[in-house]
Amino acid sequence: MQTFLLFIDKVSTWIGQVFSWSIVALTLLIVWEVASRYLLNSPHPWVFDVTYMLYGVLFMMAGAYTLAKNGHVRGDVLYGFFTPRTQAFFDLILYVLFFIPGVIALSYAGYQFASDAWIIKEHSSVTADGPPIYHFKTIIPIAGTMLLFQGFVEIVRCVLCLKNGEWPSREEDVEEVDVDKLKAMVGKQ
Repeated sequence: MQTFLLFIDKVSTWIGQVFSWSIVALTLLIVWEVASRYLLNSPHPWVFDVTYMLYGVLFMMAGAYTLAKNGHVRGDVLYGFFTPRTQAFFDLILYVLFFIPGVIALSYAGYQFASDAWIIKEHSSVTADGPPIYHFKTIIPIAGTMLLFQGFVEIVRCVLCLKNGEWPSREEDVEEVDVDKLKAMVGKQ
């Protein structure tokens, strides 16, 4: 079971890392457009459309990655003081009642949204002769499906934690630096 959980974590991590490069493309595109607009007096109307699509892709495809790394924001004021079993209990309830139905709705609606966009070969209406956006809309159900898979993995983790009293391990990746951990590392605590 743990092998399967870590496999889904690895897939979510890999997808998140691949799509994280869109921030580089986004940055380069904005720098190019600013230089083109102010130095060469040659703005490109389609750049606005492409930048918000790139940001949207980054945002959507980072969801499963962030969930795999347990990085989503939550109200840690009380949660951090709970035992792992109590944390798993609340997480399980919230995943089943809110997360799974919401992500299923996102994936289903996203599929319909993307399907309609492909049928009409939709283009952006923000600028005249805007770029095609049906490719971009296809990311919505893909991101929702990835988030759903990772959500099921998190539900299994909750059940295992309720059973064993401790959280199962996660795929290792970049970790946020915590001030207490940093102080402990340098021997100040």
